[in-house]
Amino acid sequence: MNDRMPAAGTSLVLLAGDRDGATHWLESLLESGGYGVLRERTGREALQRARATRPDVIIVDADLSDQEGVELCRALRADPRITTSTPILLAAGEASTRQLRLAALAAGAWEYIAPPHDADEILLRVQAYVRAKLDADRARAEGLIDPLSGLYNPQGLARRARELGSQAFREHGALACVAVALDLEQDEASLATEEEDGAAVVRCVSALKSSPRLSDVVGRLSAREFAVLAPGTDAGGARRLAERLTQSIHTRTTPPDAALAAPGVRVRCGYEAVANMGYAPIEPVELLVRASAALRTGKEEQGGSIRRFDSGVTGQSP
Repeated sequence: MNDRMPAAGTSLVLLAGDRDGATHWLESLLESGGYGVLRERTGREALQRARATRPDVIIVDADLSDQEGVELCRALRADPRITTSTPILLAAGEASTRQLRLAALAAGAWEYIAPPHDADEILLRVQAYVRAKLDADRARAEGLIDPLSGLYNPQGLARRARELGSQAFREHGALACVAVALDLEQDEASLATEEEDGAAVVRCVSALKSSPRLSDVVGRLSAREFAVLAPGTDAGGARRLAERLTQSIHTRTTPPDAALAAPGVRVRCGYEAVANMGYAPIEPVELLVRASAALRTGKEEQGGSIRRFDSGVTGQSP
């Protein structure tokens, strides 16, 4: 165990794994990048340390001495004392396969670090993850975060929409919003429990966090409805974002082991976009309203699973 605590204001990384394992080189890399690094050799000790220190990033060796790294990722993500905005990365000493990557993502890891390694890229990714986590921490402290998902709540989304809208207006840039609705498919012979429903939503939230760009803003509108604000994105880009979100959610909710699969999830997306906020300004929050309305009454695309806001529908905002 490394007991050296970082200086005040230093971002903290917790490494779970033996010094001779796949994370040994990461310790030197992160310390050279200005991060404070704590290390625990076993999964049990790492879980306890994570609860006590609330690190900014957690990196887990895929092969721990007492359990598989995927198991620790799952335990960390399920622990209510560790915020859902805390990045968890799984590090391996061998090249990854699609099955390994899917297993890591299904367990709640944000990324699977495997050779060949690019030190500069890893540091930049960690920096971006830490920045996103600290932003979420500030928003949570201001009451703008949904406590169950770690995403922005409707108030937080509205604030961020105004901020992004102001920037797009000044720069004559595009701005789009994609709303996502989750329908948990059940049949009378096999009704899902509330716990299963919750597990499916958790996996969907994980997909929503990992699919957009770092510049996008993700929030929760209601129990099973979410929204993504995408700066610099026109209608075509919004449609492609909806397709990526749909595919990512389907991947996360269909683990490699079919026995672990959650109830079937049907994804519906609605979107609206403005190509130039300077020439066609609207109240940015209206984008949220329109994208949400499009889920139900928008113009059908992609067989009806993706819809664009239709201003001609009675009862919708102009």
